[in-house]
Amino acid sequence: MATVDADAHVIESKHTWDYMDKAEREFRPQVVSVSDGEGPDAEFWLIDGRLHPKTQNIGKDTSKTAREMEDIEGRLRHMDELGVNIQVLYPSIFLRPLTSRPEVESALCKSYNRWLREIWKKGNNRLRWVAVLPLLSMDKALDELKAAKENGACGAFMRGVEGERRITDPYFFPLYEEASRLDLPICVHASTGSFALHDFFLQEAGFSKFKLTVVGAFHSLIFEGIPERFPKLRFGFIEVSAQWVPYALHDLARRLRRKGKGLDREALRKGRIYVACQTDDDLPYILSYAGEDSLVIGTDYGHADTASEISALRELQHNGQVNSEAVKKILDDNPRALYGL
Repeated sequence: MATVDADAHVIESKHTWDYMDKAEREFRPQVVSVSDGEGPDAEFWLIDGRLHPKTQNIGKDTSKTAREMEDIEGRLRHMDELGVNIQVLYPSIFLRPLTSRPEVESALCKSYNRWLREIWKKGNNRLRWVAVLPLLSMDKALDELKAAKENGACGAFMRGVEGERRITDPYFFPLYEEASRLDLPICVHASTGSFALHDFFLQEAGFSKFKLTVVGAFHSLIFEGIPERFPKLRFGFIEVSAQWVPYALHDLARRLRRKGKGLDREALRKGRIYVACQTDDDLPYILSYAGEDSLVIGTDYGHADTASEISALRELQHNGQVNSEAVKKILDDNPRALYGL
């Protein structure tokens, strides 16, 4: 049985921004060190006048050169040690809002995607990636998506909230049409793209601004019938565990019933919706709602938060929570179906 890590990360470095065109280099992120006078200096990215953490949420169970893709062969060897055949790579810096200026966003996304393209070319097709898109400029976002598809990307990254828009906003329908045509899923990762929401919860641990936005996006997607509107499009909801799925489906059923509608018991499978679980989720209970065809799992490779478990794929195979057929689907069949691998 092959195994697919459905949620691994790269940590952006100065090299990430080497792919900007000459005219865009004024937007290049700069590294700023800040000292509190006690511990070691903390590093931040300075992007469009705002500071963003650079050295927070770094997993100590991975090497710097592997996290930052300076040693791709070393990363592949570590994957071999972990028993992982393929990693699907997500960004780190883009999990929060970076700019409200379309020209800055476009430069950042284009350079990041070019960086990931080079990583994919050197990774023996084992390092697949999810493209970040300049969604403030839909025409440029569609161009980026097409180019990414041609260079190893297996999904389109979205945040739980994008600026002032929910993911069900008709503004995004051209993206969904193009993703359907290209056979790429929309991957909603723990994150927020709203400055107002991010700053409102600035002192909070991250649950409200990064996790709940994704749960809300899942609920809105089904309630507003987006899977039916785009019958070939797949959706992934990543790095928020899956313990909430029964609650969300229960709530959806009650709300739809008040509108004279019903919720199909196989809503996730029929809606081509996948959710990344964790090994400490109550998987038998979740599977009774989600079904065996809708769960994937990731390690959160490179990070060190509540979703991080470097040996998650191996742990799932041996913890005995679910039967071997369900394990095979979560580790192999389902992520391949989600990402079109």
